[in-house]
Amino acid sequence: MTAPILYTDVLAARDRLRPFFAPSPVREYPLLNELVGYGISVFVKHENHLPTGSFKVRNGTSSITALTAEQAARGVIAATTGNHGLGLAWAGAARGVSVTICVPKGNNPEKNDGIRSFGATLIEAGYRYDETVAACRAIAEQEQRTIVHSTNHREVLTGAGTMSAEFLEQVPELDAIVIALGGGSQAVGALVVGAEVRPSLKVYAVQSQGASAQHDAWHDGDARSGAPVQTFAEGIATGSTYDLTFETLRAGLADFVLSSDKMIAQAVRDLWRTTHNLAEGSGATGLAGLRLLAPRLAGQRVGIVMCGGNLDAQRAVVILGGGTPGL
Repeated sequence: MTAPILYTDVLAARDRLRPFFAPSPVREYPLLNELVGYGISVFVKHENHLPTGSFKVRNGTSSITALTAEQAARGVIAATTGNHGLGLAWAGAARGVSVTICVPKGNNPEKNDGIRSFGATLIEAGYRYDETVAACRAIAEQEQRTIVHSTNHREVLTGAGTMSAEFLEQVPELDAIVIALGGGSQAVGALVVGAEVRPSLKVYAVQSQGASAQHDAWHDGDARSGAPVQTFAEGIATGSTYDLTFETLRAGLADFVLSSDKMIAQAVRDLWRTTHNLAEGSGATGLAGLRLLAPRLAGQRVGIVMCGGNLDAQRAVVILGGGTPGL
């Protein structure tokens, strides 16, 4: 398997991240094991306990700390719907680097407020994500800022890889990991780290049926761009494949499955009941995927990642009341 990053790159990122925050905890919950069944031991990696409530703070901090002095002086910019922007904004504040974040109009207001709270400049541009990206590029050129793409950026991938490096230290005997997939940074990180530390580790990906571009491309080999997206799980609401992750995912994933938004909403409720942690949609998608894969993983030690806990209040009311946002 060829990959855009090396295990040594992940170790270098860990060294850069170490001064900023501690490893996220891993916990096993008897009620969750009982729910999943099939004799599976489920280990939850609580990335929702990191600063900003998401694994994306790893990606942002890895990227910010890898800047040259000249790049840091000019600042960075990114297009995002939330968690990537929060991670960059937090890391920029921690290192004193100017950050500008472009979001679509009508973006999650709570994530917008969070981004601003860390001192970043937030610009609402375009109603579609591709329009936001175009605005981001124009501002970057005008202000000579470094663009930090949420997926197509090596240091974003190395930052995501630090999560799996920690996970396999905390649970060295892990047999499989089920990861919600948007751009693919977490899954690529798991594949790179697993190949070095635990070659027997199987990495599975799961995506929403309403945002299936990566899943469909993985199965038929044809890259996607601008495919329709309709899911409340905004952290995995991607309609494209990405140059830095696509081939590695195709070569390395053990399987790639789709979950309905109803199943993802149920997974949010199940995680609340069994762990008393409130996951956002993407943060619960790993559990939704595990429920689909459970018969194949019987008797194994399986990791899932609560990759984000930034569920907005409006969606939380709908989900915890038994509904599914958008349905």
